[in-house]
Amino acid sequence: MELIAAEKMNRMTRRAYLKQGGLGVAGVSLPRLLQAEQARSSASDPGTQAKNCIFIFLCGGPAHLDLWDLKPEAPDGIRGVFDPIETRVPGIRIGELLPQVSGHTDKLAIIRSMTHANNGHGGAIVHTLHGQIPVRPAELYAARDDHPGWGGNLHRLFGPTGSLPPWVILPRPFTTYSPPYKGQSAGFLGPVYDPFVLNKEAKNSLLDTDLPIEALALSDGVDGQRLDRRYALLQRVDSPDTSERLPDSGQQLQEYYEKAFSMLSSTDANRAFDVTRESETLRDQYGRNEYGQSFLLARRLVEAGVRVVNVFWTFFDKKGCQFNLWDNHGSAKEFCGSGGALKGVEMLKHDYCAPSFDRAFSTLLEDLQQRGLLQETLVAVTGEFGRTPKINANAGRDHWAPCYSQILAGGGVQGGQVFGASDHQGAYVKDRPVTPNDFAATIYHAFGLSPETTVSDALGRPVRISDGSPVTALF
Repeated sequence: MELIAAEKMNRMTRRAYLKQGGLGVAGVSLPRLLQAEQARSSASDPGTQAKNCIFIFLCGGPAHLDLWDLKPEAPDGIRGVFDPIETRVPGIRIGELLPQVSGHTDKLAIIRSMTHANNGHGGAIVHTLHGQIPVRPAELYAARDDHPGWGGNLHRLFGPTGSLPPWVILPRPFTTYSPPYKGQSAGFLGPVYDPFVLNKEAKNSLLDTDLPIEALALSDGVDGQRLDRRYALLQRVDSPDTSERLPDSGQQLQEYYEKAFSMLSSTDANRAFDVTRESETLRDQYGRNEYGQSFLLARRLVEAGVRVVNVFWTFFDKKGCQFNLWDNHGSAKEFCGSGGALKGVEMLKHDYCAPSFDRAFSTLLEDLQQRGLLQETLVAVTGEFGRTPKINANAGRDHWAPCYSQILAGGGVQGGQVFGASDHQGAYVKDRPVTPNDFAATIYHAFGLSPETTVSDALGRPVRISDGSPVTALF
């Protein structure tokens, strides 16, 4: 009877995990997460510094020619309306839309030579989030047979992170009225290694600052007393006589259950997810919008021990209408609650775009540094591509993947540098090209992992974590 009860509990655990898709809010999927501790690898290089990572994705493709790689000497029609400004580092200039970030270029490595071949959102998003072109390029959405997202690989290789999930997505998975794109699941590693998804309700991104810490609450119908009864049942099942009859794997599972219930009895997770514990002043500095509060929550999570946090920057109006605000083509008519027709330059200047990013990103860098976290926290700022050199009829720029910029800071990266170069119009890479595959390999390198490090697929075959080449000169 005890074995039957244990198997019933196992089935409950599996159902709860599949229902929640991450760290089980009913609290009974944690044992499966804890089993990953057996997979902890000694592959990391003790000389590297990254212990965690905040990966910021600017959905839509930010304009490198207006933000990171301005060309003031370019001819009309290519030269933008924004001026380059001097920064904290002599010789490094960025766009006037980022005045607060300009004071932190000593912390940044600006890669001005990113490149790939896909000018379509879907394929470029998948390539960037996945760190590789998928085996079936036409399939854009996460599937269980995918190569794991790098958050899943890090979880598999380094194990769990105490009472908090190793991989968290804020404020919700990146979709465009679609399933989540590839790169946001653990793929063939299985759901145990999937990210914990906050899945914030889609409301007005500029006005709604509430982040749902109830995501870690017990499921409906499971209160503290019921959880206690489950724990009591576990103790009866895990009696000395029963333990002697269980195989080694069964005994290990009982130990994981014990640890899981112990974790649930603490309040560490709810504290980490509760941004209201921060001062009003600091919350103001990050920005009282979904973006700023997500950056603040990301800092709280890595400080508490979460290894990887994805932050997706897209926009929802008050009716829940979504558009990728960094996709600054401009428009001759009103779209998605924008309040009217917006030129491309007006999109970049809007509160939901560069001003909010300037405030939130600069505050994040300063906050991490003041808390002694920047050296061990790799911060990445990416988009799926850049924008065309040629300015279109709506004073915007269109999709452009042959050359664009991405940013790294912390985690052992040497700040105050520009890596690679574009040509005189910002159209093509002039020197030291970097692909999304290389960028992903660089993230692994920060954690001390080489691209040749392997994880096992569902059939037990070794699979490399990356087919890119890390940009080791950044460190």
